[in-house]
Amino acid sequence: MYIPKHFAETDPQVLRNLIRHHPLGTWVAPGDQGLEVNHIPFLIDPTRGEFGTLMGHVARANLVWRNVDQSKNSVVIFQGPEAYISPSLYASKAMDGKVVPTWNYAVVHAHGVPEIIEDKEWLRALVTRLTTEHESRREEPWQVTDAPAEFVSKLLDAIVGVEIPITKIEGKWKASQNRPGDVAGIAAGLRAEKTQGAAAMANIVENPAKAEY
Repeated sequence: MYIPKHFAETDPQVLRNLIRHHPLGTWVAPGDQGLEVNHIPFLIDPTRGEFGTLMGHVARANLVWRNVDQSKNSVVIFQGPEAYISPSLYASKAMDGKVVPTWNYAVVHAHGVPEIIEDKEWLRALVTRLTTEHESRREEPWQVTDAPAEFVSKLLDAIVGVEIPITKIEGKWKASQNRPGDVAGIAAGLRAEKTQGAAAMANIVENPAKAEY
């Protein structure tokens, strides 16, 4: 990924924070028929490996788990907040008019060799963790044990696990760091749009490393 120095984000905690808030990763891996591309919600375990380990699952009917080359690197792309930036938001527009539109975004690329896992208890633990993670925001969280045990067991037979120890991780926070004099105008303009994505990008523009998503 092309990352100019002023857009580079290297803090592991910041990178993992984006993954946790935007867990639906685009997994791109080499397979028998070329590149395999799938969209999977991942968990990240920061305690395993230098950069952490990604864990997810796919449907058994999805032949990626048979076709993917488990000896080669793949990459998972996590897309964070993004927003169109109009030149009208730049204070510097009034000076010489030499401004053009751009697009701001925050993204993480996590590289690693995938491992396919069919162990049923591993899968049960994974879906339990996924459920706990994403239900925790609800007033009355649903639990895996709320469903009949036999029903859950059959569904576990229909999925296959994917684990990717991260060997390389890159973050690109393109958030107008190259226009320090225009930060206030950009953030104010984004907030005026009154959308969740624009507000999230406004937070990043104001403080790229400490923004809440």
